[in-house]
Amino acid sequence: MPDHRRGVLYGIAAYTMWGLFPLYWPLLKPSGAIEILAHRMAWSLVVVLAALAVRRHWSWIKELLGQPRKLALLTLAAVIVTINWGTYIYAVNTGHVVESALGYFINPLVNVLFGVVLLRERLRPLQWAAVGFGALAVLVLAVDYGRPPWMALTLAFSFGLYGLVKKRANVQATESLAVETLVLLLPAVGYLLFLHGTGAGTFGQEGGWHAVLLVGAGLITAVPLACFGAAAIRVPLSTMGLLQYIAPILQFAAGVLVFREVMPPSRWIGFSIVWLGLAFFTYDSLRAARTAARNRRSAAALDHVVT
Repeated sequence: MPDHRRGVLYGIAAYTMWGLFPLYWPLLKPSGAIEILAHRMAWSLVVVLAALAVRRHWSWIKELLGQPRKLALLTLAAVIVTINWGTYIYAVNTGHVVESALGYFINPLVNVLFGVVLLRERLRPLQWAAVGFGALAVLVLAVDYGRPPWMALTLAFSFGLYGLVKKRANVQATESLAVETLVLLLPAVGYLLFLHGTGAGTFGQEGGWHAVLLVGAGLITAVPLACFGAAAIRVPLSTMGLLQYIAPILQFAAGVLVFREVMPPSRWIGFSIVWLGLAFFTYDSLRAARTAARNRRSAAALDHVVT
């Protein structure tokens, strides 16, 4: 199978698994969101260390220990992803699956906004239009909900900031997750011990299948991330940009069709504005990618003529 096609399949697998997460977290009830989050942190580390052991890949540790800046960035990433994971689990298990999907729909627009505010990038007209539609949609949905869609905004901004910090750290996905979960291990295990010490913990108290599902939270965290990493090195960024919509589309479908969340007309209007903004953003991204590819081909042809 060609490497590009394999990369696309890895990407589809990653985003599909992320999109199906809303079907998994309710299975862990009566565990609370923080307890689920703590188990997700602890068991993710076990899965990642097992993967590294199979690959016998440990040489990166010594190199990373000599780079305090990268360690600081990964520690910051661990804090940010904790906020993201915790908010997502809470949103799903409290009946806000559609709002969580909104967060990942507007995340690409938040990334563009970060480019302007933090990286001093200049936006093209269609990018400005996309960001404007995103802001309008948030306003419409705030009126609809009777409050700002804070769970969606927290998910969008935390995931965008997480990606920015990870890009600055520039560490491979598996190694990065190992460090992040190691940073989170002590508070996670400490919280779980506290719960069980007070008799409030659910691990082992709700049957064997429930315990297996809690352990599985680590597996379903690590596997899609590994697939994403495999995809990212095989396919162009523009392709990944299209694949990323698989996850919120599936989350939205789960919220509407499986969990039967209420979608009044005003909410449909808000989401339609978001989708219109994403259409502008996607068209502009694809056009820019084609232009860049054409320029590279022209430069390569010119170099060939010169040499």
